Amino acid sequence: MKYNKLLIAIITVFLVLGCTTKTKLEKPNILLIIADDLGWGDIGYNNPNAVYTPNLDRLAESGALFEQHYTMPQCTPTRVACITGRYPSRFGYSGNIATNEKCFDVGTPTLATMLKLEGYRTHIAGKWHMGSDTINGPNHHGFDESYGSMAGAVGMYDHRYRLSTKWANAWHRNHKSIVGNEDGIHVTELMTKETQRVIKQKSEQPFFMFLTYHAPHTPLDERGSFTDLPTQLDPKDPSRWLNENKIKWFNDPQGKIQKEPDPEKRLFLAAVYHLDNAIGRIVDTLEEEGKLDNTLILFSSDNGPQVSWAGNSYPDDLYLTDFNQEIPMRGSKLDVWEGGIHVPAFMYWKGKIKPKKIAMPVHIIDWFPTLTEITKHQQNKEYNLDGLNLAPVLFANEDLPDRDLYWTWNNSFNRWALRYKDWKIVKYGKGDPKLADWELYNLKDDPKEITNLSKEFPEKLKELHKRFLVQRSKDHISK
Repeated sequence: MKYNKLLIAIITVFLVLGCTTKTKLEKPNILLIIADDLGWGDIGYNNPNAVYTPNLDRLAESGALFEQHYTMPQCTPTRVACITGRYPSRFGYSGNIATNEKCFDVGTPTLATMLKLEGYRTHIAGKWHMGSDTINGPNHHGFDESYGSMAGAVGMYDHRYRLSTKWANAWHRNHKSIVGNEDGIHVTELMTKETQRVIKQKSEQPFFMFLTYHAPHTPLDERGSFTDLPTQLDPKDPSRWLNENKIKWFNDPQGKIQKEPDPEKRLFLAAVYHLDNAIGRIVDTLEEEGKLDNTLILFSSDNGPQVSWAGNSYPDDLYLTDFNQEIPMRGSKLDVWEGGIHVPAFMYWKGKIKPKKIAMPVHIIDWFPTLTEITKHQQNKEYNLDGLNLAPVLFANEDLPDRDLYWTWNNSFNRWALRYKDWKIVKYGKGDPKLADWELYNLKDDPKEITNLSKEFPEKLKELHKRFLVQRSKDHISK
């Protein structure tokens, strides 16, 4: 009898351990990639004749491609929205524009803190830019390891931020400055190498990698093997870049980049090709390590195209004009018009997410609640998430409920928008919008936001303004 009880106890222990191991294995690795300033037209699946991005195209076509994916109008606000699942205005003014100031308090629930509770090891490689002093850095917000720039954009080869600021040397590992800033290696390569290192780690824990590439943000600098020569026009032929014919990133196998006559557009396309190739190598590493089948890959740009740049803000920073691909929308980066907030995005999970195109509007705030569902995390009411769980759409082809999508921009808001179903209201100018301030558009009939319908549909305008007031009341801002 005692023997039977002992045997039952041993079997029970093994069953419990087996279930625990199975539970760990069921949680996917999560690779969340944010590209910087990649416009709607700057990816191959939206612009196949001009842009060479075979790896991104393959992932998008094999997963859930979001045809109406939204972010905020600029880098910092989108990062805040992504990592908290909340509109940045919920935390005050600072996170609504690119900033080096604190965007939210330590202790605020983030994707990293949530995933740590679910047993993940948490990493960030790339651009943080949500509080550039070390007291506000990523290691205080749930990340076990951090690497890259504490501040925003950097020189592609010397990795310094704006030289006139105290954050110029914000290149770090775990909040400690790296002497010499790892000068001489393209930042895209460094971020890729770091991600591959994390993938190769042997651990029973799944990983979360927040991979926030600096590319293809300015300064655009693609030297190839000519690392001692900053990207510059060839003095013998100003229509070409120096050594362009010898640099891989200007010469894709299909010749798309070389068909572009504008040298500035070619330079941008080269940066995009480089980024795509890097992501392809990461996917290869996942496959080599036997981890691809159990890795969820999420990809988005942080905002619409930059279009032009005055230069001289970063090391080797060129003056550039009209360097992005054209988009069939109004506006660009910093705008709450569609061109500033409607960007490429997809989710890929081999064998779990079937290939599909999702036409309904989604937002990067939806990624937090979606990941809580996928990891079976019990949401705390204190999360106060603005986003919706996309799992029913991803895995069961269900529809999302109708909801508001809401935008503000600047550190004293002067750009406002709200979308509900096919209708959108927009206001440019300081001061909380009154009913008469709004322009009204129907995005289904007028995706380029050309015709203001505020006079023709006053009741619809009132309905959306009322919805705006509800969203505005949730913002953490003293009026």
